[in-house]
Amino acid sequence: MSDSPMVSLLIPIYNVERYLEECLDSAVNQTLKDIEIICINDGSTDSSPDIIRRYMANDGRVKMIDKANSGYGSSMNMGLDAATGKYIGILESDDYLELDALEVMVAAAEKNDSQIVRSDFFLFWSQPEVRNQRFYWVDECLEGVIDPQTETDVFLRKSSIWSCLYRKDFLEENEIRFLETPGASYQDTGFNFKTWACCTNAVMLNRAFLHYRQDNEASSVNSSGKVFCICDEYEEIVRYINEHFSSQKHLRGILSRMRVDNYEWNYQRLSDDLKKEFLPRMHEDILRDEVEGFVDERYFDPDKMLLRRLIAHDPELYALVVEGRKTGSRKGLVKLLAAKGGIGSVLRYFRYRILY
Repeated sequence: MSDSPMVSLLIPIYNVERYLEECLDSAVNQTLKDIEIICINDGSTDSSPDIIRRYMANDGRVKMIDKANSGYGSSMNMGLDAATGKYIGILESDDYLELDALEVMVAAAEKNDSQIVRSDFFLFWSQPEVRNQRFYWVDECLEGVIDPQTETDVFLRKSSIWSCLYRKDFLEENEIRFLETPGASYQDTGFNFKTWACCTNAVMLNRAFLHYRQDNEASSVNSSGKVFCICDEYEEIVRYINEHFSSQKHLRGILSRMRVDNYEWNYQRLSDDLKKEFLPRMHEDILRDEVEGFVDERYFDPDKMLLRRLIAHDPELYALVVEGRKTGSRKGLVKLLAAKGGIGSVLRYFRYRILY
């Protein structure tokens, strides 16, 4: 391995002893050998540090940053600071890579002088039996070299920063880092937006390399206690836009659509009590985008615009509509609106549908 390897693969680690060996095996056995593997141990209390040390003893490319628990954003920024490679890859410690992933992605980056290489991934379950389902983030319609400033659909797809390769000097020149909020979730959201906002040359690979685990009960995506973390990420994105792209209004238009998507996802995963806690902030933030003139209808289909208007102007009706849509039929939705909100809710709903 050279003093400046081709790829620095960052692996943030916290109490993942059950999955860590599979992850590290996929890293050390990459067909691209000129890599460094930086394991950032975020204060694990299980055997994860011992597993890392065992791999370090067998492979000099494996390194460990051992720190007190301070959260994902802090871990990733420490990894970025320690990285010496030309490219940065990210591998979550409960996932694993196909063995030729880095070789293929680096070849595409070098051929096209790209700032970002994006590949597809598999949704992966290990229980009750092994199952892999391709996500199709990248397909034959999107593959090839693109400019995200014109191919803006990339902003609206799942963040999945661990299915990308980033040129390190690109991240540094644009001051792209993670928000360091202890114990927070969604910290890939801001990083993902910043990378696309700054990128003018990305290559999309119509191949899946990353196996994204869906059955880790300890995953932060399954934590309902982090109610407002998504709001912190969007405040950070607004700060970044104001500092770096104040004249590019289209980015705030894209962000207004992203906010609706991500706030909705956050809302729908919460318990009923936490939904009630989050809804007022959801209403406030989405209404503010409208009041400040940043809603751009080009980025909304009619149904998503309807939901955005409900959140901004009638959040209680929005909550009933979300519940009613779970019935799976228009009749079931109307029946629930009438039962829980009265005929007034039904009339308001159809008024929104007719007007918008």
